[in-house]
Amino acid sequence: MKTTKTKLNLALFLLITLFNSCKKPTEQKNTTTELNWEHLIDNKLTHWDTYLSFKHKLGYDGTAPKNENGDLIAPIGLNDTTYQVFKVIKDGEDLNLKISGEYYGALISKKEYENYHLQLKYKWGDKKWEPRKNLLKDSGILYHSIGPMGAEYWRSWMLSQEFQIMEGHTGDYWSQATSAIDIRAYIPEYIVNPMANETQDFIPFGEGSIYENYCLRSNNYENPHDEWNTLDLYCFEDKSLHMVNDEVVMILKNLRYLNNNGEFEPLTKGKIQIQSEAAEVYYKDIKIRAIDSLEQKLNSYF
Repeated sequence: MKTTKTKLNLALFLLITLFNSCKKPTEQKNTTTELNWEHLIDNKLTHWDTYLSFKHKLGYDGTAPKNENGDLIAPIGLNDTTYQVFKVIKDGEDLNLKISGEYYGALISKKEYENYHLQLKYKWGDKKWEPRKNLLKDSGILYHSIGPMGAEYWRSWMLSQEFQIMEGHTGDYWSQATSAIDIRAYIPEYIVNPMANETQDFIPFGEGSIYENYCLRSNNYENPHDEWNTLDLYCFEDKSLHMVNDEVVMILKNLRYLNNNGEFEPLTKGKIQIQSEAAEVYYKDIKIRAIDSLEQKLNSYF
């Protein structure tokens, strides 16, 4: 009896030792992976510039705004803290970025990024402003941003590719200014919007395309209004992936733009903009890491 008990204790000891030896490398791997992330939110927004254009009115037609005398109105511009549109607030242990949305504009990364994985969390606030007071809450991530501010219709953002953040539409694609892209999507028919789908061929969108500058995400994977959503944006060479709460909602490639000479150029790097677009929205855990490839599972979408 004593011999049997001793053997059981020895077997239990060996099992615990084996479990711990398997566990430690995984823990070490996670720690190493976490060290690869560059965290982009602090109290002073030191990784970002801010830009504000205008408080747009209902019926805005995209032209340069003018005052009652017909004179052009200058945009508010870079790094003006008077309006408090972008604020970092403490929520327990978290630092949250609050974007009021009252003025159109963006938080703009000071650095350019190429071949990266960007991850962040967002949730909606309660306020909306004209000209979207009776429309869906709206924001977005503009990636591979280049050139001057105000290069597109709303005179508020740089030429870029957009990962849409909108109620019911998070993950949609928009072309900004002269950007263009190919997306796995259903061909639009009559008034039906094009919709992304991983089973479809790539079709072109944006500048120079017979299709629109807009494509719907494949499905709605958003959490309820007051809950945080996790977004992942993968950009590698001329490819990108939009992910919402761990689901791939759009597969894109051949990222490009039309230059001033009327020629298309690859658009594979640039700054990151986070939009202020007439809705109150909160962000946290904004982080980025360099990648030297797409992992096999993600690369298989292409």
